Amino acid sequence: MHPVRLRLSIIVSLVSCVLAPPSRAAQLPSTTQQTYALEVLKPDRREMVDSVTHAHLVFLTTSTPSRNFYFHERSWLLDGSMILFYGSRGLMGYLPPTGELVVISTPSGPVRSATAAATRNSLFCLRRTEVLELTPVVEISANPETTPSVVTVREQVISQFPGSAQLNGSCDDRYVSAGINPSIYIMDVQTGQVREVCKIPPEFGRASHVQWSRTDPNLLSFAAGPDRHRAGTVDRIQVVDIREGMPRSPYHQVENELVTHESWWVNGQILFCGAYEPMAPLADVSHLKVLDPRTGIAQIVGAGSWWPGAVPRDLAKVNWWHASGSVDGRWVAGDNWHGDIMLFEGGTTRPHLLTVGHRTYGSGAHPEVGWDHAGRQVVFQSNMLEGGSHVCVATIPDSLQALNPTLPAGRKGR
Repeated sequence: MHPVRLRLSIIVSLVSCVLAPPSRAAQLPSTTQQTYALEVLKPDRREMVDSVTHAHLVFLTTSTPSRNFYFHERSWLLDGSMILFYGSRGLMGYLPPTGELVVISTPSGPVRSATAAATRNSLFCLRRTEVLELTPVVEISANPETTPSVVTVREQVISQFPGSAQLNGSCDDRYVSAGINPSIYIMDVQTGQVREVCKIPPEFGRASHVQWSRTDPNLLSFAAGPDRHRAGTVDRIQVVDIREGMPRSPYHQVENELVTHESWWVNGQILFCGAYEPMAPLADVSHLKVLDPRTGIAQIVGAGSWWPGAVPRDLAKVNWWHASGSVDGRWVAGDNWHGDIMLFEGGTTRPHLLTVGHRTYGSGAHPEVGWDHAGRQVVFQSNMLEGGSHVCVATIPDSLQALNPTLPAGRKGR
């Protein structure tokens, strides 16, 4: 398509979105609440120490495969009483004090597309197209081998989206969002009103990785098109203010530039992986970067590397594929195709290896690192144990924390 016609098409699509009335799917929230007990299973965990870095590792399951939430979703309840993941019984929770596993389901059916709340001890999830807020209360057993812990949950039906997709919550828990092609919708958690924020122009392709800013409750981002961009396609990272409904690209790519796997961080910044290396095949080199979407300025936090004649397997050890940061701005995590996880200091960018060997190059899930609320633990996917992939939690050693002290007051990250 001619560039002028492309721009006109996008403008027309976006303007029509802003002028569009609220979605017909908008509904008032249900006034029905119910409380019920959840099934609690015996522990299935395994603890070990990383042989290279000496970080403490806990595999939440061992006898059955499990998978973590996507790295930009919240996995921990606010008080740390439960870590959310997907296991053999669907949505599940892990109780850190005992290792017990909780089956998170409702009397009316299973739930999915979950994400933990940011400011209160609850989680949002879908039951078919209904959006629920579940608030668990955990009573830890003194002897879980004979008497299981008790977990009850209060269920609140908020409203219903016009389709199903992964949920993501705003930093103040006022809204949840969902990218239901070709649109992005938000739901007011208090009123249940559903609104179409933006209709995605056909030229953008599908909208994926819809997520809220971790600091601004009015900003959403989404990924347009595929991970690998060529000349003539749109920029991957798109940001939209829900008050305006007009997506914009804060980072403009050039031909054969890789931009992928973004997530919001502190100070309204966006972390992502990618690089522009004219001599290298696309995706062979990938830095971990931080972007200020207000100015478009991007800087390298963790440098990738490329050299002529390099073997892809060797390159995969020194380049990064997912980027996520702790909520206090002290750390940024990057993973590679061998399942190694590197931590970078948020202030200085100094690298520290956290754990290694959680993926076999060429096969298996990527770690896709998520963070707890305190910046002391990460959750990720591991292929280290036999029997498939398992969710693993690594604790940042005190020695590393001491090397990266609390940032000065008023300063977070870069």
